[in-house]
Amino acid sequence: QVQLVESGGGSVQAGGSLRLSCAASGRTFSVYTISWFRQAPEKEREFVAGIVWSKSSYADSVKGRFTISRDNAKNTVYLQMNSLQLEDTGVYSCAARPTTGWDAPTAFERYDTWGQGTQVIVSS
Repeated sequence: QVQLVESGGGSVQAGGSLRLSCAASGRTFSVYTISWFRQAPEKEREFVAGIVWSKSSYADSVKGRFTISRDNAKNTVYLQMNSLQLEDTGVYSCAARPTTGWDAPTAFERYDTWGQGTQVIVSS
């Protein structure tokens, strides 16, 4: 089992960038699928991006703007967010599950370990 801690959230103007980090404990980090989800006020939690080994996947709404990457030596997954839009505002959480396939599940119920979340606010 891993434990996850997010960092890097904050306030930014539309068009700006932020980089989120998800630091994990545990020596078997590399065998976990890690994904980012976000939840805006009064909205459902939604999949943003996921990474399985080195294969990444993205929600359509962030493709071309966000990049997920992992550094197994540092037990950390990053989410580089560029060209931020007002609709990107929300609490971003990383989630982990043991890897069982080649694609990161997009359903949050498939993940059993979550971080505490980090707030991202995009303003005009």
